Amino acid sequence: MNYVAYFGLREPPFGITPDTSFFYACRSIQEALNTLLVAMGNGEGFIKITGEVGTGKTLLCRKFLATLDSGWVSAYVPNPTLEPRGLLLALTEELGLAVDASADQHRLIKSVTKCLLDLARLRKRVVLCMDECQAMPLETLEAVRLLTNLETEKRKLLHVVMFGQPELDRKLQDRSIRQLLQRITFHHRLSGLQEDEVGAYIAHRLAVAGYGAEALFSEGAITALHRASRGVPRLVNILAHKSLLLVFGEGKRQVERRHVVVAASDTPSAASLGRSWWPRFRLFRWAD
Repeated sequence: MNYVAYFGLREPPFGITPDTSFFYACRSIQEALNTLLVAMGNGEGFIKITGEVGTGKTLLCRKFLATLDSGWVSAYVPNPTLEPRGLLLALTEELGLAVDASADQHRLIKSVTKCLLDLARLRKRVVLCMDECQAMPLETLEAVRLLTNLETEKRKLLHVVMFGQPELDRKLQDRSIRQLLQRITFHHRLSGLQEDEVGAYIAHRLAVAGYGAEALFSEGAITALHRASRGVPRLVNILAHKSLLLVFGEGKRQVERRHVVVAASDTPSAASLGRSWWPRFRLFRWAD
């Protein structure tokens, strides 16, 4: 069964894969994006963005990279568990360098340094964005710090943006990388959607997906979505998707609070909204 066609949509509106076409600038996300843009404009070397699971760090990272103009060269490393040499190899690949995969760390650093100097002569600036940094080994974080030592008399050759869960803050307290902590000049902690933002968020994603009819979610449903999701965008998406499956299964046209209650009861990470009187198996049956 396909609720996309049923509700007159072009595509599913509540996927959990980061898609910049659905980017919604809630207050916290916009503040973080502003922080990134200001920091980059000022030539800062290290920026840190943290947030709980599902608050939109990866989507923010992709949106930020999409805003950079031709004066920037970007490198994106999503794998946080790399050892120092693995990180350097990933960076050379992102920069388009042809290096021997068996090269040692010293040779890799020399290759990266030469590339950064060449780009600086072309008046290009380079930013390295690393996702899920809370899982990055301490040795690798220290290697990143050493890379940011590369600079001309005027500016840094490499700017670094670290994205991670709150555990990253605890990791950065380790004395072995205390110099890295001192290098972080800008930081922002992402929060979830506020109650007054959930409705606009839902409407925005529906509009991007092609919905143009009357309100698909009742006010009670919007309030329940905020409460059950605690404002976490990924959870809002999951609960909204399940709620639409329920409405579709009923042959109705609007999501009500009771649909969100059932969706929340079927989602372990959601906050409870009370007992659901519908058998749980019905949701799974409609989702097939």
